[in-house]
Amino acid sequence: MEILRTENLVKTYETGTGSFNAVDGVSFSVEQGEFVAIVGASGSGKSTLMHLIGGVDRATSGKILIDGNDITQMNNDKLAVFRRRQIGIVYQFYNLIPILTAEENITLPVNLDGASVDKERLDKIMTDLGIMDRRNNLPNQLSGGQQQRVSIGRALINRPSLLLADEPTGNLDSKATEDIMSLFKMMNKEYNQTIVMITHDLEIAKDADRIIRISDGKIVEEV
Repeated sequence: MEILRTENLVKTYETGTGSFNAVDGVSFSVEQGEFVAIVGASGSGKSTLMHLIGGVDRATSGKILIDGNDITQMNNDKLAVFRRRQIGIVYQFYNLIPILTAEENITLPVNLDGASVDKERLDKIMTDLGIMDRRNNLPNQLSGGQQQRVSIGRALINRPSLLLADEPTGNLDSKATEDIMSLFKMMNKEYNQTIVMITHDLEIAKDADRIIRISDGKIVEEV
């Protein structure tokens, strides 16, 4: 079953000397349960591509279908709700709310949606991520690796169709990087979670089922 498809996706930026396409005609698809890495150097367009897929930025043209829904056709209000319910995003710098505990950060998307927290799922996620004993800690009381685990929990809590990870190990040491990648693989297999990860690190990308390489806004290789 196809979870994500982009069709001739373009993002154009205007500059003082003209315009350029940060994403230039990108088309690819991801099946349910796949773990896909999108790899490229700085400035290749990979982060812009993730922001488009995540609904954080708007495409100039083309389509982005997530679970059959074209998010390029949604207005801002509808997109905000869809993104909260169907797309989980893990950032390099965690983006946790400093005054909320680990548990409160994880359950934030549910609370923003006015829904009830599934306590059983919450406990399972925190146990699987190894942070059950840190549930009442604030972000500044956690290590970088622990903060990223909270970020992953927040991304998973609403059972998203798609989990996006933007350089998720870019701010971590080698041990924490290894631990976080093991968690991504576990979530992919145990939760059948579809994951698209953006990274510049080919070694990390090798943990994925498939690698898409992007350069100058275009897909140049798939392996």
